[in-house]
Amino acid sequence: MNRRKAPLLLALVLLIAASALLVFKTRSEEGAAPETAAARTQAKSDPQALTARARGSTAGTGTSQEGEDGAEPPAGDLVSYLRSRYGAHIRDPHTQMRMLEQLMRHFQKLNPTGWEADLLAVLKQAFPELYDELAQRLHQRLDYERWVKEHHAELRDKPEKERRAALWEERNQLFGKEVAEKIWAAELRNFAVADSLASIDALPNATVQDRMAQYKQNLTKTYGEHTQAYVQAHQQELMNRFLDLGSVQKDLGTMTPELRAENLRSIRKEMGLDEQALQRWNELDKVRDTRWELGSQYMSERELLAQQYSGTELEARLTELRSRYFSDEAQTIAEEEESGFFRFTRPRQWGRN
Repeated sequence: MNRRKAPLLLALVLLIAASALLVFKTRSEEGAAPETAAARTQAKSDPQALTARARGSTAGTGTSQEGEDGAEPPAGDLVSYLRSRYGAHIRDPHTQMRMLEQLMRHFQKLNPTGWEADLLAVLKQAFPELYDELAQRLHQRLDYERWVKEHHAELRDKPEKERRAALWEERNQLFGKEVAEKIWAAELRNFAVADSLASIDALPNATVQDRMAQYKQNLTKTYGEHTQAYVQAHQQELMNRFLDLGSVQKDLGTMTPELRAENLRSIRKEMGLDEQALQRWNELDKVRDTRWELGSQYMSERELLAQQYSGTELEARLTELRSRYFSDEAQTIAEEEESGFFRFTRPRQWGRN
């Protein structure tokens, strides 16, 4: 092995070995790492992409949000299930729509041509005192679905703000403004966060700490008394959206490694991560840094070989080079490069890969 690479390779091996448990525990939350396959793409940080993340069902017809009620109702007494699951808040338009969409999926599978009558019959048994209101809500939902399908091409071609305005105009007309805002409350909050991130990204002369302080202030304004619970439940998503800001990445990229580590720790701490989680992330950052440094050296040697050799001789030397640097991953990297993807030429996303 080239002596010049030996210390760095040894450091990588030791870091990976020491962090085996760390990587296992954080695999679901570490974002796109530098060793991921070409199919994984980096999240965009421009304002249009930020608002697109919050779009959810905007261009579709669904209204259930934040992971609610995607499962089928349990087998058995459906009326009792509906009363137990939704009865306490059945007068809330958002709860009504969640229930109706779950029932639509259920009955459309059982009876594709006569599902609506079956659904209405169950509603009449479960909530007879609200039957007229729930039946009206179902018809509003179906009218909205038809409108979205009829205007799909037109909506798709509109700029983001115009598309959002057109959707809300139709929702307000069909459901009434107050009811529509309750049904799509989660979407409104998501858009508020996305819009605030775009504004934060554009702040002139702001530090990373300044932007984080503004971010937390905007989250509190959006979620009110539920802010702490929401942040706790969405730590990774909220942290990633902040780290994806171009201004934040630019500032992190100009820092010394020590200062960058301090800022990443501060960002994660502000998002509510405890000391153990902060330590795990710190160790993962070290593994990533070593990985990227190794990748940079690999690409430099690869470029030199490409200048000196060609054809089968170049391929043989590249095979040896990949094996020397990446061992078990050498074949995967060879396949990526054959497809035109070079993982170490992508931009470094601090705290993300």
